[in-house]
Amino acid sequence: MEQQVTDGISIKVENFFQPNQSNPLNSEYLFAYRITIENRGMYPIKLLSRHWHIIDSNGTHREVQGDGVVGRQPVIEPGDSYQYTSAAGLRSDIGKMYGTYIVENLFNKRKLTVVIPTFHLIVPAKLN
Repeated sequence: MEQQVTDGISIKVENFFQPNQSNPLNSEYLFAYRITIENRGMYPIKLLSRHWHIIDSNGTHREVQGDGVVGRQPVIEPGDSYQYTSAAGLRSDIGKMYGTYIVENLFNKRKLTVVIPTFHLIVPAKLN
């Protein structure tokens, strides 16, 4: 598990290879990831957008940007957390992801860039 704290907002990442939804013969590898966003600050925040970098070991670099996460723009109260699961496909059996969220402090309307830590996507057999 990877973790990063930016301006009182903690991002935790866990990821899981999905063998039943992958096809190595066609260079298709699916990884699920679970993100936990914890508001350790004093004011509610709203997650406005995300920006991901997805990099395969074959050199492919994709960027994904958009509003919210999994179709939502959650408000996270102080001391609360929000968790969601999503997935990313790779064309190789090793890769990595990292990125940022833009959140808004609902007290002063200030926008913050929150770092999503780099996490590696590796087919378990590669670790043996």
